[in-house]
Amino acid sequence: MTFLQMLILAIVQGITEFLPISSSGHLILVPVFLDFPDQGPMLDIAVHIGSLLAIIVYFFKDAWGLARGGFATVGIGNAPKEKRLFWWIVLGTIPAVIAGLAIKTGALNGVAVALFGLKIEDGDLLASLRFTDLIAFNLIFYGILLGLADYFGREDRSYEDMTWRDGLLVGLAQALALIPGTSRSGVTMTAARVLGFGRVEAARFSFLLSIPAVAGAGVLIVPDLMEAGSEMVIEALITGALTFVAAFATMAFLMNFLKKASMLVFVIYRIAMGVLLLWMF
Repeated sequence: MTFLQMLILAIVQGITEFLPISSSGHLILVPVFLDFPDQGPMLDIAVHIGSLLAIIVYFFKDAWGLARGGFATVGIGNAPKEKRLFWWIVLGTIPAVIAGLAIKTGALNGVAVALFGLKIEDGDLLASLRFTDLIAFNLIFYGILLGLADYFGREDRSYEDMTWRDGLLVGLAQALALIPGTSRSGVTMTAARVLGFGRVEAARFSFLLSIPAVAGAGVLIVPDLMEAGSEMVIEALITGALTFVAAFATMAFLMNFLKKASMLVFVIYRIAMGVLLLWMF
């Protein structure tokens, strides 16, 4: 890829990862609109790693608390509150891990063909989901759900109030984000708002829940990157570093924005983008 393509991908990822408008969907649309070659799922995950580092830096206190909870789980230190939250985050990660492994191993290929008549290219279900009609539908459908959850949802719970049930339900929602156009942050914030978390707390919950899921996805692509050769590794590192900068700035903006505004602007954008894609393609 050229540096321009890497820069554009990084900016798009950095902005859309934390806004509830689907980063994976927008990454797929970049080559469609700009006539770039499709960067493929491997680089998509690489830029998500840049976003992951931004989350850890921005929410360092919370991330360190989760780390302390993990250490306490194996007998290192004493942090009962952090230990409990650590396990709820782990529980919320399990659905996405199972779904991700099922897709990567091809276990869901037969289901996708039988239920949706999807044509699986080279046995790669994830790559076969990268088409505009699906992105458009998901942008509109999950955008409407986000709007309803944000309008009717209560705002009487905080991240510290999370229970195992919350972790599991938001984790199940997170697994849906493997389908392009859904938006990991959008669908998890939707679930959190339904469960009574305020906007800022829903975003905080969503971002912290992404840490193990994105880290796990990054680990899964390491063998593929090694096989792809040094050029792909260098491209992934450069794009990931650029994404970190864009993601950190976007996250700071969003957390301040949600203190005084609703999700309506994102709902309108999602629906408008979905309608535009259906009209154009």
